[in-house]
Amino acid sequence: MDLAKLAQFESDALASLQAVVSAEALEAWRIEYLGASGKVKGLMGALKDVPKDQKPQFGARANAVKQTLDAAFALKKEAGAAATPVGMTGVDVTEPGLVNTRSLGRAHILSRVIEELCDVFARMGFEVAQGPELEDDAHNFVLLNIPPGHPARDPNDNFYIDDPRTHATARMLRSQTSTVQARVMQQHVQLGGGKLAGPIKIIAPGRVYRPDTVDATHSFMFHQLEGLYVDRGVTMSDLKTTLLQFAKAYFGPDAEIRLRPSFFPFTEPSAELDMKIRLRPDQPARWIELGGCGMVDPAVFSACGIDPEEWTGFAFGFGIERLAMGRYQVPDIRLLFENDLRFLDRA
Repeated sequence: MDLAKLAQFESDALASLQAVVSAEALEAWRIEYLGASGKVKGLMGALKDVPKDQKPQFGARANAVKQTLDAAFALKKEAGAAATPVGMTGVDVTEPGLVNTRSLGRAHILSRVIEELCDVFARMGFEVAQGPELEDDAHNFVLLNIPPGHPARDPNDNFYIDDPRTHATARMLRSQTSTVQARVMQQHVQLGGGKLAGPIKIIAPGRVYRPDTVDATHSFMFHQLEGLYVDRGVTMSDLKTTLLQFAKAYFGPDAEIRLRPSFFPFTEPSAELDMKIRLRPDQPARWIELGGCGMVDPAVFSACGIDPEEWTGFAFGFGIERLAMGRYQVPDIRLLFENDLRFLDRA
């Protein structure tokens, strides 16, 4: 035996001791390693086969191994005695059960979907941006070309923290992740000393809040994925190509999308993005609205300090729950928030 094998012997002995879970097994380990005819005793017998010039070093190392195992055994025995009341058989409730009847935990389906979406768009060159959920009126409305008196500002359709009738800069729970695109554009203008520092290509996943009536497809709190691309010469064709490539990358090569003309204050032209999705295995796929998109309105660029004559861009916003429902065939949005283990074990 050489010094390397001696080190391996010590490691194996300590690992074996660590695996001991009962007083009987501990005593068996002591006899095997520290007993009168145990393996540690045998180390000294192996000394005769060690080259003469290595005997002092081997002997010292073998003695150190014995001391280490003695100390480890004493600690293990003391811990077992402390955990076991007198007259009772010890059961360490912190040890894993012999039979695991439950599956191991994992990330929630929405967390997994957000990670998957970020990965898909990262491969298309988009970076992830974040913004506050407690927003101000300026970033939620003003910078996005939603003027005072617009129906979207109605207190009945938003979660205001401050009364918008008495606070000029009322705070609110953001109603859309478009607030992040406004903040990112402002930041890039600041970095450029008053001009846009360069192209912007970001996605912004996050929670949004609207006082909707809860049903199979709506909730008062849900998640959106905002996308923004700003550069010179960006067109509607770039937007449609990006959305189509995303759909095929995430849902498969047979994915179908369509754009329907629509209106949003912060994009012009604007469109609704629909996709054919099968929500149940026994039902045919049908067109489901995923969100809105369009070319960034020049008024939004101007409000954020960007020259609309030099820069163009597109923006889009998806409902992440609807993407999750389509990808994993979830028929009711409420299942994503009810913590029903029967659903979570399957999802």
